[in-house]
Amino acid sequence: MSFTVLGFVVSTVACGEDKKAALLPTPDVQFDLVKKTDVPLYLEAVSTVDGYVTAEIRARVKGFLRSQDYRDGAVVKAGELLFTIEPDEYVAAVESAKAALTRAKAAKDLADIDYGRVKKLVDEKALPQQQLDTQVARVGDTEGQLNAAHAAVDNAQLNLSYTQVRSPVTGVAGLALVRIGNLVGDSPTLLTTVSQVEPVRVNFPVTEIDYLKQPETLGHLDGRDLKWANAEFAKPDFETNGANLQLVMSDGSIYHHRGVLMAADRNVDPTTGTITMQAVFPNSERQLKPGQFARVRMKRSDLGTGVLVVPQKALTETQGRFSVAVVTADNRIAMKPVDVGPASGSQRIVTSGLSEGDHVVVVGLQRIKDGIEVNAKQTEPAPEPASPTAGSQSAAPTASKQ
Repeated sequence: MSFTVLGFVVSTVACGEDKKAALLPTPDVQFDLVKKTDVPLYLEAVSTVDGYVTAEIRARVKGFLRSQDYRDGAVVKAGELLFTIEPDEYVAAVESAKAALTRAKAAKDLADIDYGRVKKLVDEKALPQQQLDTQVARVGDTEGQLNAAHAAVDNAQLNLSYTQVRSPVTGVAGLALVRIGNLVGDSPTLLTTVSQVEPVRVNFPVTEIDYLKQPETLGHLDGRDLKWANAEFAKPDFETNGANLQLVMSDGSIYHHRGVLMAADRNVDPTTGTITMQAVFPNSERQLKPGQFARVRMKRSDLGTGVLVVPQKALTETQGRFSVAVVTADNRIAMKPVDVGPASGSQRIVTSGLSEGDHVVVVGLQRIKDGIEVNAKQTEPAPEPASPTAGSQSAAPTASKQ
């Protein structure tokens, strides 16, 4: 009896599941054809944004911080006052040095007068030569003391000037790291940082192999004749240097200015096998911040010839492994693992796992799983741009953000 009841329950559950599956609508998906084509190839590398010039602002004399003379995060000019350190003891030191200088001048003047008197008497044979020699030594000694007193005044005035902490460059000042009233300068205290961010430097690594394979792009930077827009700060002229680097932001968007490859480091890092490259990007809107991460994308000098490509949105990545959903001849889904190569724009090269003409799902991936039946149709190709009719004016082109 118990076996009969159990069989009835299992049969009922199975029937319920079959009915539930039958009631679910067949999901709609759209697919693209896997194509074999020639595509431009790109190098991409994780990069770090840095100021074109970054200056650490440090206290060079000891004292209590009297005031912060700029607003946190503000743009400051070269020479602008940022902080003031209590100057009283340094003002007193200048006055003391000046007093010592006055004494040294008086001693030197007296020594010169005595020298003249002694020399006259020695010439008249009224005093021995030894007296003149002694006086010559005294003149030299007082002259040395006078020079030391001048240097002491200069040093005291220099220390006094250090109580006014000024920016050495024009740029964006960071948050103050020390508050008013704190003692600074016991060691070279970091007060803030100023970064020149128009333009910015972008540093990124490339492998030694990529460096050697791309001589036209990467290999001849040492002798490159760059054109400079500003000789004082050595800023590149982006137009005449053919800016062609893209910056992919952390949200996937493309930065709206292109950059110029500037330099390669002198050596290969033996621990990583990479070479640090440096590019420069315009940043007039100050969208890029020092320390920001992005991906540099540059076009390679070679092409991918006769390669299979799929839209990047067709790929599913799980723990570093890629797969695609393929629509079979009987309109069912087959999940296939694939090996991928470099990206080319919105396409990704597939090195194994697919064949030319396969139908890969690009729309509706979230509603499918392996083996289910689907309603599949091919995505519509992008419409060709309409030609302007006779007598009409063509619309102004939209500026590309890439």
